[in-house]
Amino acid sequence: MFEKLVLTEQKYEELSTKLSGPEIISDNRQYAQLMREYKNMTPVVEKYREYINCKESLDEARELLEGGGLDKDFKEMVQAEWEENKEAIERLTEELKILLLPKDPNDDRNVIIEIRGGAGGEEASLFANSLYRMYTMYAESKGWKQEILNANPTELGGFKEISFSLIGEGAYSRLKYESGVHRVQRVPETESQGRIHTSTVTVAVLVEADEVELEINTTDLKIDYFRASGAGGQHINKTESAVRITHLPTGVVVECQDERSQHKNKDRAMKILRSRLFEALQAEHDEKIASERRMQVGTGDRSERIRTYNYPQGRLTDHRIGLTIYRLEDLLNGNLDEVFDALATADQAAKLASSSGE
Repeated sequence: MFEKLVLTEQKYEELSTKLSGPEIISDNRQYAQLMREYKNMTPVVEKYREYINCKESLDEARELLEGGGLDKDFKEMVQAEWEENKEAIERLTEELKILLLPKDPNDDRNVIIEIRGGAGGEEASLFANSLYRMYTMYAESKGWKQEILNANPTELGGFKEISFSLIGEGAYSRLKYESGVHRVQRVPETESQGRIHTSTVTVAVLVEADEVELEINTTDLKIDYFRASGAGGQHINKTESAVRITHLPTGVVVECQDERSQHKNKDRAMKILRSRLFEALQAEHDEKIASERRMQVGTGDRSERIRTYNYPQGRLTDHRIGLTIYRLEDLLNGNLDEVFDALATADQAAKLASSSGE
C-alpha cells in the first residue's frame, strides 16, 4: 500500500508541474482532463502527508522515550504524544485503505431517475410523487439542476411514473444505492377507518450515457408517434407529439409525452433509452466479474425491497444495512446525507473486507 502511495505522490507532483505549464493551460481539453485527475488524487496525497507527519512525530517520541534520562513531567508529555500519534496512525491507515479502493468510474456522472408506482394503486402514485419531491429537494440542496424527461400524472396529484435527470458533480456517487423497491406504510387520506395501507414504488437510477459511449443504430429502432393526454384526459394534445421508441434487439420500450414538441420528446426518449441500454451493458459486465466486486449494500436490482417509510412511527428503515432513523419528515424534505453516508460507508467496509480476504 505504501509503495503505491509513494508513487501516487510522485505522480501528483508531476501533474502539479504540468498544470502550471503554458502549453497545458492553453489546451482547454487536456487541462480539464489533467485537472480532474489532480483533483481526484488530492484527498489521497493530503491524507498520506498527514500520515507521514504523524509517523515522524511518533518516531521522535519513541527515540526520546527509549533514550531515557527524561524528567517525570517531560516523560509524561512525550508518552502522551506517542500514544496520540499511534492512534492517529491507526486511523489514518484505515482511511488511506478506503481512499485507495478502486473508484467507481461513474461516480462523477449525472443520473436519470425513473420512479414508478407499484402495488397500491393511487396511494403508490402519490408516494411516487413524494419520492420525486424528496430527490429533487436533495438535488436543490446540492446546487444540481433537474429536468423532467417524462411524466404520467394522476388526477389526485400523484405519478404513475416519472423520469427525470439530475445534473451535478457526484450525482451518481450519492444516488446509486437508490435502485430497488421502496415501501410506504401510512393511512391514505381516502381511508375513513384510519387503517394503515402498505404500497410500493420502484426506483431505478441510471447513469446518463452520451452518444459517444453508446451509439445506437437507427435501423434497430421502431418509432411511433401518438397524441399525448394528461391526467383524466385533460391537456389533450391535438397533434401527435408523444413518442414511443422500441429498441428491437433488446425489446426495451421508452415513451415520452411531456413536451408539446415531437422533436423534444424524441430527444428525451433517446436519452432515457441510451441510459437504459448502458445500464444493461454494465449489468452484463458486472456478471462477468467476481461477485465481491459488485455493489455490496444492494444488488441494484429493481425487484429488491430496499427501504420502508413508516409514517405513523415517523421512521425510515434501510433493510440492506439495518439503518433506522426516526426523522421521516426531515428525510422526505431532502435531508438525505445521513442515509447516503451510511450506505457509502457500508459499501466501503464490505469492499475492504473482500479486498483484505483476497
